[in-house]
Amino acid sequence: MTNVGIDAIDLWVGNLRLDLPGTFAPEKGEDPNKYKKGLGLYASSFPDSYEDIVTMGANASYRLMERNELTPEDIGRIDVATESAFDKSKPVSTYIAGCLEKVYEEDFRHANKGERKFACISGTQSLNDAYNWIASGRNRGKGALVIATDTALYERGDAGEATQGAGAVAMYITEDPSIVSFSKEQGIGSADETDFLKPNQQFPSVDGHRSMQVYLARMREALEDYKSVTGDIHPDDITYGPFHTPFPGMVKKAAVLAYRNVIRGTEVADEIEDEVGRQPEPEDYDDEEEYLEELREFTDTLRNTDRYLDWYAKRIEPTLQISEQVGNWYTGSVHVARISALLHAFEHDRSIVDEQMIVASYGSGAQAEIHAETFQSGWKQKIAKLDVEEQLASRYDLTFAEYEQVHDNHNLDIETDVEPLTTPEDQFAFDGWGAMGERKYRFVD
Repeated sequence: MTNVGIDAIDLWVGNLRLDLPGTFAPEKGEDPNKYKKGLGLYASSFPDSYEDIVTMGANASYRLMERNELTPEDIGRIDVATESAFDKSKPVSTYIAGCLEKVYEEDFRHANKGERKFACISGTQSLNDAYNWIASGRNRGKGALVIATDTALYERGDAGEATQGAGAVAMYITEDPSIVSFSKEQGIGSADETDFLKPNQQFPSVDGHRSMQVYLARMREALEDYKSVTGDIHPDDITYGPFHTPFPGMVKKAAVLAYRNVIRGTEVADEIEDEVGRQPEPEDYDDEEEYLEELREFTDTLRNTDRYLDWYAKRIEPTLQISEQVGNWYTGSVHVARISALLHAFEHDRSIVDEQMIVASYGSGAQAEIHAETFQSGWKQKIAKLDVEEQLASRYDLTFAEYEQVHDNHNLDIETDVEPLTTPEDQFAFDGWGAMGERKYRFVD
């Protein structure tokens, strides 16, 4: 079986920053701890007036190509995952390819280009497309460029407004990758749900409570499906567990349910039985409500045990460190979590080659996917090239009034003329409109 996975990865953070507990909460008359302790968010990233999903995707891709000495000749496929597309016909990948061709002598004339849509999971689906393309042998020795780019805005006053964010992740997928290889096994949990949708509108219609329920249900189904083809998973065999992260508080809910699932039947369950009791099983109860109540009590006890808290601190919490500072990137969210895990391993000089992480992706509407990724020998050299901390630190801090202007600027239903708050340098920027109403771009040295 061909070894396929991520050979290089990079990201682009929107150039603006909104302090949630310090700037957003006071204006909303809310307790800052709602953000810090409840949602697990400290800041959101936003695009300046010259930024959008194309510039962010192109900037992430350009950094990836430059830092890894790639040219258009190395790339045979460009797939963009987004739920922020502004064109219902022409894929965002063509715009991004056009941007990149402004800075390279070669072009992407023979690269297949496409766009994926299934809410936040489409970034992972694009990775699967690249995997299948390479494993089938149709790639002619070339790699695939997968880009997840979104501006995740909610209508002002919506409960989801606090979780907004914007940015892009670019990934180069090849045979014999340097960073991680993908498992051929995957687990799927999918159902027709109406928890989050955008029927011909920019801002989503969301049933927040239902969306959380659906997220957890599909994740459980995907995990069970994954285990049906791989066998049981031991919690200590998971080096990191990146989840789709609409906000870190959601991952806290999901992680304890995943832990409860994978300890079942292991020595871990036996060792903590005196502390938490035996995990309730549905076949032991005649009444479903009684079973569910017992299961909730068991889970609440489990989440406060030292054994679980230690597992969470080592394997899940490191995946959230970037998300806490940038908010939700929709299609890029789980891939931001992967980068966060890799940076944590790099900063702590961990030896993780041949170890595995379990990646849990999700998209509203609704589908979850679970697969494993194995760390490869070149991961450390590739991650050393990233400048995530520098990007985060260099963002412009928005006042609340500026935030409102920026929000209006990226509202496609409102015509605004907002002066940029930052100056583009060594990056792609929006450059006005063409004769057919198309968006135009330039590279600013």
